[in-house]
Amino acid sequence: MISWLDVYHVFAATVPLYVAMILGYLSVKHLKLFSLEQCAGINTFVAKFSVPLLSFQVISQNNPFKMNPRLILSDILQKVLAFIVLAVVLRFWHPTGGRGGKLGWIITGLSVSVLPNTLILGIPILSAIDGDAAVNILVQIVVLQSLIWYNIMLFLLEINAARKITSSGASIEHRGNENEEADIEQEPKEEEVAIVRTRSPGTGKILLKAWRKFITNPNTYATLFGLVWATLHFRLGWKLPAMIDKSVHMISDGGLGMAMFSLGLFMASQSSIIACGTKMAIITMVLKFVIGPALMIASAFSIRLRSTLFRIAILQAALPQGIVPFVFAKEYNVNPEIASTGVIFGMLISLPITLAYYFVLDL
Repeated sequence: MISWLDVYHVFAATVPLYVAMILGYLSVKHLKLFSLEQCAGINTFVAKFSVPLLSFQVISQNNPFKMNPRLILSDILQKVLAFIVLAVVLRFWHPTGGRGGKLGWIITGLSVSVLPNTLILGIPILSAIDGDAAVNILVQIVVLQSLIWYNIMLFLLEINAARKITSSGASIEHRGNENEEADIEQEPKEEEVAIVRTRSPGTGKILLKAWRKFITNPNTYATLFGLVWATLHFRLGWKLPAMIDKSVHMISDGGLGMAMFSLGLFMASQSSIIACGTKMAIITMVLKFVIGPALMIASAFSIRLRSTLFRIAILQAALPQGIVPFVFAKEYNVNPEIASTGVIFGMLISLPITLAYYFVLDL
């Protein structure tokens, strides 16, 4: 059972994040210290330096030979189910506003519902419930997020960016040709449609463009090097030189604080703290604290997780949204207002909701 001391540890992990966020908010809203371009630059620093080095640190310190296969399969199945559910819902429901089209909404839905804040909030909360066993399981989930899911999210974001850019280029080219030929002759409507179709970007071209951008992203290299180094370290006993290890820690340790600072900067640029609106905020909370855990329950039953492994898998799914998906959403400008709302309010209500799930599972 969670004691008052455990509650204090949870607040001790949470309050510094809110301090960083509030400082970011005040520095723009009232002190006017940063311009919009400078705010974007700060977020880019977090996305290109802090997050990749944090991913390297997490992955390189985890023993890849002791990963639990059932946990991995359950985690993968939950994400696949979430993707299917979101794709089906968006086929019949077309939400207003937002950026990035249907793919952008799928990316946003996945980041909100199945990418929890396991590293900062999960470890102090769940270790108070199940001790060291919970910590070992949560570390594996953090590694899966950093190694697999954040990279998949980045690739999807690159696809979305390539599709927008390429389609815009094709449309501009077509409109330019139309203007040039307007004084010469009027093309039949059927021929205009044919011209647009022939000049529209193909799926292969979009995927190739996205892949080229993805493989140059620092996060891709950081996660790959992290996995390679973890293999060498836990198989051969190699250790990082002290100067490299300290350099990585110096930047990565401040990564989450800088991410929350960037979140505060973004909040200050919006007309309301609930940037996405009340209706979308409610949908976000339902996705995070109802749909996400429900999909993990279905996945855990399918994979036949048992005992502590089953309980921790469900409880971590009920944790609030992670801060890293917001950083990526802001960097690619894909519904960052929804991601920011998920982080801010999810962290506020995470403890009572996690405890509620714990009591239900303990019945």
